[in-house]
Amino acid sequence: MRDFGKTVIDVMARVRTRRPLVHQITNFVVMNSTANITLCAGALPVMAHAPEEVAEMAACAGALVLNIGTLWSDQIEAMLIAGRSANQHGIPVVLDPVGAGATRMRTDTSKRLLDELKIAVVRGNSAEIAVLAGAEAKISGVESLGAAQDSAQIALRFARQYGCVAAVTGAVDVVSNGTQLFRVANGHPLMSQVTGTGCMATAVVAAYAAVEPDYALAAAAALATYGLAGEIAAGRSQGPGTFQMHLFDAMAGLTPEALQAGVRIGVDNQ
Repeated sequence: MRDFGKTVIDVMARVRTRRPLVHQITNFVVMNSTANITLCAGALPVMAHAPEEVAEMAACAGALVLNIGTLWSDQIEAMLIAGRSANQHGIPVVLDPVGAGATRMRTDTSKRLLDELKIAVVRGNSAEIAVLAGAEAKISGVESLGAAQDSAQIALRFARQYGCVAAVTGAVDVVSNGTQLFRVANGHPLMSQVTGTGCMATAVVAAYAAVEPDYALAAAAALATYGLAGEIAAGRSQGPGTFQMHLFDAMAGLTPEALQAGVRIGVDNQ
């Protein structure tokens, strides 16, 4: 059986050593949090949104995040410009389709980004990913209320349909490139009680994709690392208010020993 602890340690070390720039066109609700978790992961964040500069910024980044949480028309244009620049320069693009399925604008924009850009990883909850794969799902605002298929089926279906990595987060995170299926059992229920934890997960996935060309492995390693930090933070917290503070501390303070002992990743070949 593969020792994923050593793999995750190696990817984390590369992020901390190389300090890749992660360009994030993201939502205003969580921008400060995603910038901070990027720093705590060992990477460098930049939040450039103006259409006039995003192509230049994306070209010099290690990864690009497109997060549609607070969506408007000019932002869609900026995302397409930045995404084309990233594609031209061989830079991985990570899409977070926040609330896809809740409104036509969000669903159509997510599909447009998937159709017009080469996306490396899509990180979302089960309902968001299911809707984009054409499966039945229920969503309220940006919160998943469930999907007709389980996360593994959804991830495989989406990855095969769009030719990219699907990272479906939940009680157990599932990552698939269409042939492999990673199950990441790290995390804590408190992570669902703080706004932006999913968006922060996307930022960490992008940081790891910047240094690991196997994007399925990068996503699984990122989610395991982030989930383990959540477990550690929960043990130090009194509730949601103190959890986020401890999450940043735990992410920044993760050691190889903690990862070796705590990472829980399984893999299936499909």
